[in-house]
Amino acid sequence: MRKTRVGVLTAALAAGSLLAGTTGPNATAAVPDAENRPTGSSALKGIDLDTVTIPELQARMHKGSLTSSALTRAYLRRIQTVDPKINAVLRTSPTALRQAAASDARHRRGEARGPLDGIPVLLKDNVDTRDMPTTAGSLALAGEPPAKDAVLVTRLKRAGAVILGKTNLSEWANFRAAKPTSGWSAVAGQTNNPFVLDRNPCGSSSGSGAALAASLSQVAIGTETDGSIVCPAGMNGVVGHKPSLGLVSGTGVVPISSEQDTAGPMARNVIDTALTLSVIGDDSGRPGGDRAKGRAEHLAPGGPLDPQQLREGGLRGKRIGLWRLPSLGPDVDAVMTRTAQKLRGAGAEVVEVTPPYQARLAELEFPALLSEFHRDIDAYLGTRKGPRDLAELIEFNRTHPQEQTCFAGQELFEQALAAPPTTDPKYRAMRAELADLSRRSIDETMAAHDLDAIASPTNPPAWTTDCARGDNDVIPSSTPAAVSGYPSLSVPAGSVGELPVGVLLMAGDHQDAALLSLGAAVEQRLHAWRAPRYLPSVGPATP
Repeated sequence: MRKTRVGVLTAALAAGSLLAGTTGPNATAAVPDAENRPTGSSALKGIDLDTVTIPELQARMHKGSLTSSALTRAYLRRIQTVDPKINAVLRTSPTALRQAAASDARHRRGEARGPLDGIPVLLKDNVDTRDMPTTAGSLALAGEPPAKDAVLVTRLKRAGAVILGKTNLSEWANFRAAKPTSGWSAVAGQTNNPFVLDRNPCGSSSGSGAALAASLSQVAIGTETDGSIVCPAGMNGVVGHKPSLGLVSGTGVVPISSEQDTAGPMARNVIDTALTLSVIGDDSGRPGGDRAKGRAEHLAPGGPLDPQQLREGGLRGKRIGLWRLPSLGPDVDAVMTRTAQKLRGAGAEVVEVTPPYQARLAELEFPALLSEFHRDIDAYLGTRKGPRDLAELIEFNRTHPQEQTCFAGQELFEQALAAPPTTDPKYRAMRAELADLSRRSIDETMAAHDLDAIASPTNPPAWTTDCARGDNDVIPSSTPAAVSGYPSLSVPAGSVGELPVGVLLMAGDHQDAALLSLGAAVEQRLHAWRAPRYLPSVGPATP
């Protein structure tokens, strides 16, 4: 079978990691002192779960010095001892150890299925699993599990991955109330930021980001409509990749809009993120998606990755456009200034840019999503036991007080119910303009400055979680890639005090392989990953 270019890239990433020795990209990064480190050690027979990469784990499994069973037990112990602080893992799979034992048998026979065989993976709880409930955080779906696994789950299982469990999320992926609180769901309550526990983890892939920061799994799956992978990655100090639209199948994922929704990989380093994408990615997976048709033979143009790009030389001659976004504050801007200096020091050319059309995108995106949500959630609910459509879901929330314990509103549901159908000519014109302007905002900026990527701050410092106030999350950097369907990648860039800030890289349509390659070089140069300290609070509350 011929490798796709994403496959070639991830093989090269793995080779680069192994050629560099036994330590991963985060191996010498700061770790918490003993006083602040939670119980439940992240070490396993000389393996530091905080910093180890999948290629390193697979090398040990190949030699017989590590089993998937031992690795899975180590993560289950950490969930038991560490997760009560952050409430990121909604449930663990009762079959996780059986899955690990089956992987161990394959490794003993020399029949490992690939890089994810035996590797524990957490899934956001809006990804269908037939053997565990899939709730989207809502009590309305907390009964019988879906009839089938999501397509991406089937791909993970076929690759031998251990489905470790499900993570909490912002209920309905933050598309219920006008002022939601990210990381809260009626099913599981509030997920906390592992760096400072009274701060928010961002959303809606809140549990996936927080669980990875706490080393509760090797990798996790998040989902994004606009910002819901990359913002939790940035705010929890991990890596998150929003793939090009159509690269990962959306079948079996609770939707907001098939025009923008995608699942994607999250991890503590770019290598593991890329390897996970190589398993879940499949351009034939977007039903009816014109932009996904005919691309299976080249998942991501840009060519294979030379392992040299994992070293600092990988940035030499690259041109990166810095979109500063001063609205995120002077402390974040200072992180971006230091980031630009470090990239220039590695030989990259960094020029300042401002992608056009952002005000118009902000004006049009939400009304379009309302119409698309009504269409897509009705179709999804038709596959599940419980409310059969959006109107019944609204009534369920009205009659179940547990759905109102953090915030009572469901204004977005009500607006979606009243929104024009997706057959309406005004809606169609709106979505066509969104697609055109969002793609041009990236394409024109990259062409005008001859760029390899655009870089911007992923997130502000995490705000204080407050159900009464709701989120403080006007973060525009994710919108161009989200609306256009182009890829984006958040990599740790630094911190404001204790709170992580990511740098968001974006590139052209289906340039996922090139973007991951660049992200690996940026990660190596910035070396900004660090483990959380689980502090109860710091300083004054963020307004």
